[in-house]
Amino acid sequence: MDSDAAAARHPLFVGQGRAEGVLAVILPKDRDPRFITIRRGGTLTDADHQLLALWAASCAEHVLDLFESSQPEDPRPRHAIEQARAWARGEITMSQARTAAGHAMGAARDLRGAARHAAYAAGQAAAVAHVAAHELGAAAYAIKAARAAAPTGEGESAGRRECRWQRDQLPGAIRALVLDDQRLRNDICWSVFDC
Repeated sequence: MDSDAAAARHPLFVGQGRAEGVLAVILPKDRDPRFITIRRGGTLTDADHQLLALWAASCAEHVLDLFESSQPEDPRPRHAIEQARAWARGEITMSQARTAAGHAMGAARDLRGAARHAAYAAGQAAAVAHVAAHELGAAAYAIKAARAAAPTGEGESAGRRECRWQRDQLPGAIRALVLDDQRLRNDICWSVFDC
């Protein structure tokens, strides 16, 4: 499928030169080797990859109620968060986590606002098993969900609070890595990491 056809189906997906289903909005043009596992030629250890997935799952779970209050019968985003954690524990394969990611993002497609962003956050969290750099996708969409759910005029401050909460959850082993990634990708992540 060419990128124009994919972009027409879903405007957030597939930029030129990207594989189908990759969120062009949040991934850099050139992959950062710090987010590529050692076995694939990068510098990311399995332990740190797992910590990234767990942190992303925490970010997504923190705003999950914004989806579930809108769509209480749809388990896909919660399942994606559970699958991200299961992958980090070695209980499921990367492919299973990636499938859950796609289903969570599918739950977002017909929605708007906070519920949509919360579902995308869950999908991004599960996608970390496949591409570690999705860790910022989970965080960024969670911040967007918090902003969208805030009363009129309070979105920016709600987003900053969410960003600070996320940073407080960062394990020491990946803290410097994630904070540097936020600095480098802030512009392509809607500048949500200005907190």
